[in-house]
Amino acid sequence: MATVALKQYQHYIGGEWVDAAEGATFDSYNPATGEPWYRAARGSAEDMHRAVAAAKAAFQDPAWRGLTQTRRGHLIRKLGDLIAENAERLAVAESTDNGKLIREMRGQLATLPEWYWYFAGLADKLQGDVIPALRPEILNYTLREPLGVVGAITPWNSPLLLTSMKIAPALAGGNTIVIKPSEHTSASLLEMMPLIEEAGFPPGVVNVVTGFGADAGAALVNHPDVVKVAFTGSSETGRMIAAQAGQRLARVTLELGGKSPQVVFDDADPQSAAMGIVAGVFAAAGQTCVAGSRVFLQEGIYDEVLERVLDRTRKIRIGDPLDAETELGPLALREQLEKVRGYVKIGRETDGATLLHGGGQPPAAASGGWFHEPTIFTDARNDMRVCQEEIFGPVAMFMKFRDEPQAVELANAVQFGLASGVWTRDLARAHRMAAAIDAGTVWINTYRAMSPMSPLGGFKLSGMGKENGLEVMREYTRVKSVWVNTSDEPTADPFVLR
Repeated sequence: MATVALKQYQHYIGGEWVDAAEGATFDSYNPATGEPWYRAARGSAEDMHRAVAAAKAAFQDPAWRGLTQTRRGHLIRKLGDLIAENAERLAVAESTDNGKLIREMRGQLATLPEWYWYFAGLADKLQGDVIPALRPEILNYTLREPLGVVGAITPWNSPLLLTSMKIAPALAGGNTIVIKPSEHTSASLLEMMPLIEEAGFPPGVVNVVTGFGADAGAALVNHPDVVKVAFTGSSETGRMIAAQAGQRLARVTLELGGKSPQVVFDDADPQSAAMGIVAGVFAAAGQTCVAGSRVFLQEGIYDEVLERVLDRTRKIRIGDPLDAETELGPLALREQLEKVRGYVKIGRETDGATLLHGGGQPPAAASGGWFHEPTIFTDARNDMRVCQEEIFGPVAMFMKFRDEPQAVELANAVQFGLASGVWTRDLARAHRMAAAIDAGTVWINTYRAMSPMSPLGGFKLSGMGKENGLEVMREYTRVKSVWVNTSDEPTADPFVLR
């Protein structure tokens, strides 16, 4: 059998492509086939130290530090333009790397430049204030400054989008950045790095070290020159990062897990609600932190909405994510497939829920890929493990509720607070629910809507801090207070009271 040569990726440090200091590499696998398709440099603490040093030097270099805010914005806008021009190549890379549908990635890449264009516009809108003075001769004003070197650790489910949510505002604030992408999905970000050069960013402003969390990731979090860590991933890892960064009082932004409720009232449009539920939990094979996996249907509409969801779920086309007709691709990791299968077993055998649809692997899995059927449980209780723990797969739990107070109680009875959906035609109820649900995002009669202009972030174990919108610029800048005595009079003796 002929051996297929794997594509090789190096670290991107200081504007150069370099091997790992120890020469180590690791393979990444195509989830649709279960076969390796590229080999990447395996980063160590030494590699991360080199990357942070490059970012620190770039931050202090007038080539970056001396740019006007407007000029920084021009570079960021140019990067957005280049991403738009290279959208198909980047979409294919990410789809191959994590199994996302090519049609979804094409849609995502069509909007991804908006993140760069939006923050390009914000770059020269960051300004201080003049503070009212207690004495006429004193001028007190504030400056909004960049932080310095920012570390970003990003996940495997939406690498380009979730990394761009960190790159764009970090650069708009004048920072430099070192990124440790998931070891499972480094390809699309590495494919984007030549565009950083083409856009005109000085070497070292953006750096990428590939590898594993215990080695490269830990070295980034603990590096004394990294003033902020932005992380997207599991709540367990987020807790560890917060604790480690807290030892040296480094800032953190944590966008973590979720177990989001979708609440459907009797007066909702049943077809819209059903399609929102399908999109909320089966899109991206359920591998999204905002997956609406806890479905609460009011008693009067329960049967109709469930039947509509079931009917559409039965027709979902499962297969090769690079096929434009496919509607559900594989899970990104073999380990994730086993995790989902384990939770299905818990739901059926331990929790005692009713498995209405799915629960196994479809015929597409014969290719060796990590596919799992869209799965629906009924007769679920909100205190079951499958209703309380994040599964991160195409698994939905359906439950009934009586009235609005119970809907709020059930929606909030979980340790997460990232996102939620409410389906109702009652405008007053919609606003009451938006206020009552303990989640960072509440969607009304829609689901998974997102914009670079709107802040994103969770409560409780779903994290801290915000991404996107004006709010995120507070995360990537610091405020300095400046006091100026404008009087020419000599300073009075402090020990002579008048």
